[in-house]
Order: sequence, then C-alpha cells, then structure tokens
Amino acid sequence: MSTPALKADLVFTTIEGSVSAPAGFRAAGIACGIKKSMGLDLALIVSDMPAASAAVFTTNKAVAAPVLVSKARLQASGGHSRVVVINSGCANACTGPDGHQTAEAMADAAARAVGVNASQVLVASTGVIGVSLDRQRVTDGIAAAATALARDGGAAAARAIMTTDPFPKEAAVDVTTPAGRFRVGGIAKGSGMIEPLMATMLGVVTTDAQIAPALLQRALAAVNDVTFNAITVDGECSTNDCVFVMANGASGVTIAEEEFDLFVDALRRVCEPLAIGIVRGGEGATKLITVEVTGGATNEEARRTARAIANSPLVKTAVHGADPNWGRLVAVAGRSGVEFNLDRARVQIGGVELFAGGRPFDERAPLASEHLQGRDVTLRVDLGTGKAGAARMWTCDLSAEYVKINAEYRT
Repeated sequence: MSTPALKADLVFTTIEGSVSAPAGFRAAGIACGIKKSMGLDLALIVSDMPAASAAVFTTNKAVAAPVLVSKARLQASGGHSRVVVINSGCANACTGPDGHQTAEAMADAAARAVGVNASQVLVASTGVIGVSLDRQRVTDGIAAAATALARDGGAAAARAIMTTDPFPKEAAVDVTTPAGRFRVGGIAKGSGMIEPLMATMLGVVTTDAQIAPALLQRALAAVNDVTFNAITVDGECSTNDCVFVMANGASGVTIAEEEFDLFVDALRRVCEPLAIGIVRGGEGATKLITVEVTGGATNEEARRTARAIANSPLVKTAVHGADPNWGRLVAVAGRSGVEFNLDRARVQIGGVELFAGGRPFDERAPLASEHLQGRDVTLRVDLGTGKAGAARMWTCDLSAEYVKINAEYRT
C-alpha cells in the first residue's frame, strides 16, 4: 500500500520497508544470547558503498561507551561510515574502561566481518544501565549477522533493537524529483526513558541520495528538532540516545544547497512517524497525545510550554482517566516561565473550547471527555500574547502499567 502526496513537481510516496529500502543497503537482525528471552538482540545495517554520515547524540553527561566510540569514529572518518551495529538487552553504560573496550571491540568486529575500515563503523547499545555486555557473545553475533545480511533485512533489524517496545518502528518514503528518484528509510526504538534532548533512544536512517556530510548534518539537526526532539514519554533523557543517518548516493540523485529543503522534507516524512511510534508505544501508554501551543512570544517559548505540558504527570494522568481538567493545562502554561496572558489565553481539548477570555465553559466538559476516551488525543493551548510563536509535541498518558514496568525493570 502506498500514499502519494504531490508537492509542486515532486511526489512523495510512503512505501513498505525501512533501512534497507534505499538502494545499496542491506540489514540483518539475529539473536546472539544477550537477552534472557533469547529473542532478536543484534542488528547490523550496511551500505555497500561509502556513505556520508551524520549523527545526533544524547546531551546526558552520563554518556554510554558506544556513544563515545561512535563520536570518535565519525570524527576520524570525516563524516563517512558504512556500518551501524546495535545490540539490545544491555546498554553498556556506566561500565568503566572494560565497557569502552567492548564498544570498541563491537565496532572492530563489524569492520572485519563486512570488510571495511574500522573508522567507518558506528555502534550503539540499549538495555539495562550498569551491566557488563558479554564481549565474546556480541562479537560472535556480529560475525553471524554479517552472513545474514539481506536487502529485505530491515524488518528483522527493527525487531532486534527493541527492549520494552511493544512493536517495531519502521518507515520509508520514495521521492520523485526532476533529477530522478531517491529513497529514505529508517528504524527506531524507544518506549521508556524518553525525552531525548537531541536524539531518540536509538534511530538509524538511510538514503540513497548523494549529499555532503556537512549538509547531511544540517538536515538531520533541522528534522530532529521537530520529530525526535519533540517527543516525551516520561521526561527522562537516556545515557545512550543517538540517531545515525547514512547517505550512499546509489540513486544518482545529488542533494546540494538548492535541494536542501526538499531533502529535509523527505527526511521528516520518515522521522516523524518513527518518533510518533515511540510515543504511541510508550511504556504503559494507552493514548497518543498531541500538544499544540500557539500565541507564544517566540517559537521557542511555545516549545517550552508544549514540553512542560507534555511532561506534566497531572496532565498525563488526567488524560488517562478521560478527565477534561483544563485547569491543569492553564496551570502548566502559567508556570512554564514564558510570556502568558491569562485573560486572553484559550484551552481546547479535542477542538472543544473549555477556557477562553478568562472564564471556563464547563458545560462543554462532556464533549471533551468523550474525545479523551479515544486513543488519539489533542490538547491545544493559546498563550494569549497575540504573537505568532507555535510548537507541537507528542506524548502519551501515564498509567499504572508504566509504574509496574519500571518498578520491575531490573528484576
């Protein structure tokens, strides 16, 4: 099934597939015994030719070893890579010098298995913090994964990077331009410990367009701000967050400054559903919440308020209980530290206006409650400044199941 969308002389078509949908990419997902469940726990994604690369990483100062290794290798290669290797079931974070050596060994093993320069391998891990990753098991797994690489291996890779995720996240788009066609595909994982602040839990995006590393980095940063950096499940920033992008040029379509906006749009069409999928699959989540804030003095002030609303336990629990408690939205907006005019502020839940002009409309509460009983919820707040700042965030409700999952995460 595909969905074409015409934009000027361009056609964007959503297609099946993920990281191996673009030409020149193969992927694999295998089980190598890291997870106690013996499920898929190792993903390998390979470009058959050199690829420009870019990345965003966690801003958490408790940085996991794989993040440090990937940063160093991306710098050493001058923004080029050919391989991404990811294990799930163990974060390899806060594991000292031995953990760093294990992350290095993962990258080196992938380089040997695929036959590329060691600087062209990026590595990531996800799972429990503070647990040592079995080096022999993961390096043996990498060798096995290399023999399983396939053009249709993206789906297995998406499953292999999951931890508490209830479902895999994949997306791909085909772009027709006057210069030819290219594709973008991606996978992501994340369910809890999500407020990325520069990236998501883990994400890999591939494209067969040709683009310089510096321009690719700009594009990723722009898209990240409105996708992966606009989600939150629980307000927690991980030690391992990262998103990688590889562009190998196999399509023959070149992206220069003139095509930058086009490429950003294509990248967003892949990253946005991945980001929303992370929130929809949030730990214990039963509802996807879209928070829209308008009337900000600036876009940044609107974004600050949207983030505060999206992270509010009082708002998230009210949504879970289908309680149209507009007062919680007003209170969060008022304490978010931005320009705010209570007399001109407005609050809507699912298009039902519950507060405006300094007064409530509680007689409309039943309509708003009906909206909150669905799986997709929209909360809108206008800050009342009369200015044009706007922002959007995605979050989920807070349920007893979230508490249960995280109370028992290590046990």
